[in-house]
Amino acid sequence: MPLFTTLFLIMVFLSALTHFWLSLRQIKYVQQHRGKVPEAFAEKISLSDHQKAADYTIAKEKLGNINLLFSTVLLLVWTLGGGLEWVDQYVRSWEVSPIYTGVLFILLITFISSILDLPLSLYNTFVLEEKFCFNRTTFKTWLSDMLKQTILGLLIGVPLIMVILWLMDSAGSYWWLYAWAVWMGFGFLMMWAYPAFIAPIFNKFTELDDESLKQRIERLMTHCGFISKSIKVMDGSRRSSHGNAYFTGLGNNKQIVFFDNLLNSLDEEEVEAVLAHELGHFKRKHILKRLITMTIMTLIGFAVLGWLMQQTWFYNGLGMSTPSIYAALVLFSLSSPIFTFFLAPVSAMISRKHEFEADDFAAQQADAAKLTAALVKLYKDNANTLTPDPVHSAWYDSHPPAPVRIAHLNQAVQT
Repeated sequence: MPLFTTLFLIMVFLSALTHFWLSLRQIKYVQQHRGKVPEAFAEKISLSDHQKAADYTIAKEKLGNINLLFSTVLLLVWTLGGGLEWVDQYVRSWEVSPIYTGVLFILLITFISSILDLPLSLYNTFVLEEKFCFNRTTFKTWLSDMLKQTILGLLIGVPLIMVILWLMDSAGSYWWLYAWAVWMGFGFLMMWAYPAFIAPIFNKFTELDDESLKQRIERLMTHCGFISKSIKVMDGSRRSSHGNAYFTGLGNNKQIVFFDNLLNSLDEEEVEAVLAHELGHFKRKHILKRLITMTIMTLIGFAVLGWLMQQTWFYNGLGMSTPSIYAALVLFSLSSPIFTFFLAPVSAMISRKHEFEADDFAAQQADAAKLTAALVKLYKDNANTLTPDPVHSAWYDSHPPAPVRIAHLNQAVQT
C-alpha cells in the first residue's frame, strides 16, 4: 500500500474516531445533566425547556454521527473505492477539451453527492426539526430553495471553476497565486453582492418599521462609528422558529439584518444589547482579523495544492491513475478537511475569545443585564443546551458555554 494511502487512511479513521468520541461525551454529559436546570438559570429556564434542549442536542448529535459515518464511507468510496476514477474515465470518453472535461467531472461529482445527501437533509428538516417544533418550511418551499440554489450554483460556480481550471492549466508555475487572487476577489464580490442580489431570492427583507427601536439602534451605531446602509427584517419565521441577527455586506453596502422571530422574542433594550455585541466584533476588529486569517489560510491552501498537483503519489495514493488539474482540485477539496480537522480547537478557542471581547464591549455600550436576559431567551427559544460537555465544547464551539458566558456577563453587571 502506498505511503500516502496509509497516511490518508490513518487520518480518516483518527478524525472519525475523535469525532465519535467527542459526540459520545456530549451525549453522555447532556443526558446526565438533563434532570436539573443549572442553578444560574433556575429562575429563567423551566425544567421542561431544559429537557427539550437536552433532547434536541442529543438528537442532533445522533443524526450527526449517522451523517459522519455516511460521509466517511462516501469519501472512501470516492477515493480508494474507485468512484472518482470511474467518473474520470466516463467524462474523458466524451473527448472534449481538458477544461470542459474538468467542469463536467466536478459537476457530476457534485450532483451525485447532492443526491446522496438528500435523505439526511430531508430527515433533518422534516423529522428532527419538526419533532422539536422548529421547522416551518413546507416541502414546496424546501424544493424551491433547492432549485434556486442549484441554478445559482451553476450560474456562479461554473464560470469560476472554468477560470480556476484555466489558470491551473495555463498560468505557469505560479498559477496558484493568480488563482488565489481570483478566488479572494470572487469571495469579496459575493460578500458585497449577497445582501443586494442573492439573499432576496430566498427571503423577504423589509425595512425596520418600529421607529422607537430604529432610533435606538441608530443612536448606538452612531456612537460606535458604524455606518449601515439599512436595517432590515428578514422573514426567517417562514422557514424556522430559530431566531438570529447578523451583519452582511461590505463597504457602503453593509446591512444589519434581524430575523422577525428574534424581534418578536426580545424587547427594545435586549435587541440593543444584542446589536451592541455584534458591533463589538466590528469595533474590536474581529471581522478584519478573520478576513486576514482566511486570506492567509486560503493562500497557503492554494500553494499546497500547487505543489501536490505535481506529485504523482498524490493521485495514485487517493485512487486515481491519471493526473489532471481537475483531479488535483477535487482530491484536495476532499482530503484537506481530514488533515485540518485537528486544528478545529484552535479556531474555536480564538472565536470564543472574540465572543468574550464582544460581550465586554456590549456591557460598556448597553445594559449587560439586558444582554444576559436576551441570551437566556435565545438559549431557550433555540433549545441550546445549558450543559455541554466541556471537552466537546472546547473542540467545536465558537461561542463560550452558556454558564461560562452568563457568569462572565454577570461579573460585568456587578462591576
